[in-house]
Amino acid sequence: MNSTAARGSDALHKDFAWRYMLMGAVMSVMPILIIFQMVRIQTNPAHVEYLRQQSSTYSGMVQTIIPPRGEIYDRWGHLLAGNKTVYEVGIELSQVRNPNTIALALSTLLGLDYNFVFTAASQEASENAVYAVVANNVSKEQIDQLAELKDKVEEAYMGRANDPSLRGVVWYPKLARSYPEKEMGSNLLGFVNREGKGFFGVEEQYNNLLAGNPKTLWKSFDPNQVELPPELPEGASLVLTIDRAIQAAMEDVIDRAIETHGAESGTIVVVDPRSGEIMAMATTPRIDLNEYERQLGRYADGTPFNRAISQAYETGSVFKVLTMAAALDSGTVRPETTFVDTGIFEIGGTYIYNWNGGAWGPQDMTGCMRHSLNVCMAWLATQMKAKTFYDYMQAFGIGHLTGVDMAGENPGRLKLPGDEDWYDADLGTNSFGQGVSATPLQMATAISAVANDGVMMTPHIVHSIVYKGYQYEIERRVSGRPISPQTARELTEMLAVSLEVESSDALVSGYRVAGKTGTGEIPTPFGYTSNQTNASFVGWGPVDDIRFVVYVWLEKPQSSIWGSEVAAPVFREAVEELVVLLNLPPDDVRAQLQGK
Repeated sequence: MNSTAARGSDALHKDFAWRYMLMGAVMSVMPILIIFQMVRIQTNPAHVEYLRQQSSTYSGMVQTIIPPRGEIYDRWGHLLAGNKTVYEVGIELSQVRNPNTIALALSTLLGLDYNFVFTAASQEASENAVYAVVANNVSKEQIDQLAELKDKVEEAYMGRANDPSLRGVVWYPKLARSYPEKEMGSNLLGFVNREGKGFFGVEEQYNNLLAGNPKTLWKSFDPNQVELPPELPEGASLVLTIDRAIQAAMEDVIDRAIETHGAESGTIVVVDPRSGEIMAMATTPRIDLNEYERQLGRYADGTPFNRAISQAYETGSVFKVLTMAAALDSGTVRPETTFVDTGIFEIGGTYIYNWNGGAWGPQDMTGCMRHSLNVCMAWLATQMKAKTFYDYMQAFGIGHLTGVDMAGENPGRLKLPGDEDWYDADLGTNSFGQGVSATPLQMATAISAVANDGVMMTPHIVHSIVYKGYQYEIERRVSGRPISPQTARELTEMLAVSLEVESSDALVSGYRVAGKTGTGEIPTPFGYTSNQTNASFVGWGPVDDIRFVVYVWLEKPQSSIWGSEVAAPVFREAVEELVVLLNLPPDDVRAQLQGK
């Protein structure tokens, strides 16, 4: 038994010895293999690049620093567009432990879609996917709630594999656009989207200046390598020519007019003819720019964001101001020239009639304007001949951009001899505003030449640019001199007398003004068959010291089709507000102050 046991023990020892030797050999070879692999990896370019990429994937992220966007003010320093602090919420993919917890928390606190967040949080971190943005423009109150929840979850759970965890959820402050006046001036301002790009109006036109220069840099996840982001100079700020009080008043006036007359839309433009400065531009519809995403539906079906610069229409008889200006300036007629109105005029095979189908007999040129005679205007155009007439219309800027510093301007349309769709009859119809289209701002700009001694200024809405502590004023620009000072003064007097003789609803107590009504038929695919019109009025004053041009347009009014009944009273109401806000005393008071 003893010898048998000894032999068994010996065999067992030999078996263990063999195993020990094998293990020893393996353990000896392993370090050699590890060293070999390390050398191979470090000397193989492909492996080196792979490790470098993996290291960069988890070491940080690319971040773009956006400077504060420049602010926008009215001419007196009232803030129209500023900035507020909001937060971007994102997910650092390499830090995520529980996508389900993240999706549940963010859908509850921020109202995000659960599946969207879960999908984003479940991505594997890679060279092309390090960080996922899941929410923008998050308020500080929401961020405070999220931070509190994240702290509680991390305190309650120690990070085991399936424990709830909000690791990876991060947030960064940023500035978003804020519009303290909400709807006021929305059409001329435009808005800024979530990506920081301006759309429409001033925000789009001056986007590059307002936005400043962003900078892209690498942000390390290593707390020992964290650096403060560079302080970038904010974008340029703008001071507009707009007067906040006048803008608000004009919006109130046009809103009341639309309601009173059942119009589809309305527009008022107020321009200083001496400088081209736009003091107010009120139109419809308007939106709260802070909620532009929800309210942009108001501009469906081709409705322009700003009708004053983007919607060209057939203006009707306000266009007669330009025709008469051309006729007087070219020497075709004088104010006292007599025209015998028979109520009908033939040109190019087309018969032209007056607005009421009547004949007014002998009239001087003031009478032609006072009674708004289509026949007289067509006669004037033929006396001037096509070249002279259209040269003057182009000199007034009809059919061309005004050059206003807002995005989305429409040049309108002025057909010219030689165009495929121009006919001889167009010379007659164009003379009273039919068959030619222009925007309210184009018309206000053209007629401002009559109000400003024949000098037409380029309209502009930015008064000055403020950048790095310096203020740079925008230079006034003359865009043309379509008529002489004498013509401008003669026509102004004619149109002032015309309103006074007619006891027009446009007359303003205490102030002498000049102006002209307009009733434009609305063309259809079958011609001028609609009973709807565009009612307009353009006026300027005070005649002895002209400070403003006011252009009024009501689209498709229901109370009356006539500009004299619809638009003229709106002009009066607008000017009554305007003279108070401009601190402009009545004519007799100013005469006494000036010693006249």
